[in-house]
Amino acid sequence: MKNFKSYLNEVAYRSGNSGINTSQQNQAIDNNVNMSVYSDPSVVKKLNAWVGTIAGSYVLPEDAISNLRSSLSKIGLSFDAVPMMEGESGSVELPLTSFGGRFGKGLTTPHDEFEVDDGISHQVEGGLKLVIGYEMQEDNSCRLSARIE
Repeated sequence: MKNFKSYLNEVAYRSGNSGINTSQQNQAIDNNVNMSVYSDPSVVKKLNAWVGTIAGSYVLPEDAISNLRSSLSKIGLSFDAVPMMEGESGSVELPLTSFGGRFGKGLTTPHDEFEVDDGISHQVEGGLKLVIGYEMQEDNSCRLSARIE
């Protein structure tokens, strides 16, 4: 029958020739990033990598934008309806809202007023916007690109 001390010795191992005993639990490092801290440039960079996957040529660009809307809603970001894409090329800027925005009282809000914002502008001056670029192709498809600024 094993005692508790023998279980501890099984988990610990020697790391090289340094003679330092470390357990497997100490090796797990939490590399998760809080994706709701939009003031962190690495968060915006990771969001842009995800949003940038929309880049490509589409017969129905509305479907691609609908899929992008669905993907962003999974992390709490939303944007208004996309206006009609007119002309051969152009871009559309859409303000982003985090979890529907904020409404309520803050510590410094006067008693007869409420704070109403997009849920992002208190972290990033002016908030964030989704920029969707489009270009009509020769075969009547539409090339899309997207980024968050």
